[in-house]
Amino acid sequence: MPKRIAVLVSGGGTNLQALIDAQGRGEIVGGELSLVISSNPSAYALERAEKAGIPHCVVARKSYPSNQAMTVALTEKLKEARIDLVVLAGFMVILTGEMVQAYPNAILNVHPALIPSFAGPGCYGLHVHEKALEYGVKLTGATVHFVSEECDGGPIVSQKAVDVLPDDTPE
Repeated sequence: MPKRIAVLVSGGGTNLQALIDAQGRGEIVGGELSLVISSNPSAYALERAEKAGIPHCVVARKSYPSNQAMTVALTEKLKEARIDLVVLAGFMVILTGEMVQAYPNAILNVHPALIPSFAGPGCYGLHVHEKALEYGVKLTGATVHFVSEECDGGPIVSQKAVDVLPDDTPE
């Protein structure tokens, strides 16, 4: 039985699309994209899920009084869908300990920097790239890591470096 994978998103869904494409090429072995959840009801990622025929829903941060309340609701939704593995792909909400406790060593995050650089609270989305350019680094990249209760502090699974070019912008 393949592992049921949920992808959590907040925006355009380029990482989600990469996962959809990888699944289409047969590169996701032992798992299947089974659910997409967005924290943002207008995220383009939801259209990507729709086009790929993946069930999707919204658990909007604004609908809950705190990150903790949202995390509890999100965890319940994942459990209802019998999800085995959670992938945070451009998900712009800091989850609280309830999620890590419900899915120990089963939550992966895609972070747009080479952890430990440009990581932790405040380092998300374009902010990461702005900081890298301000600092003047010559290399940046992406990190896939397991999620722990420490923001961007879980074990690293994979990293890929890319050159920072003189005319690069945060975008």
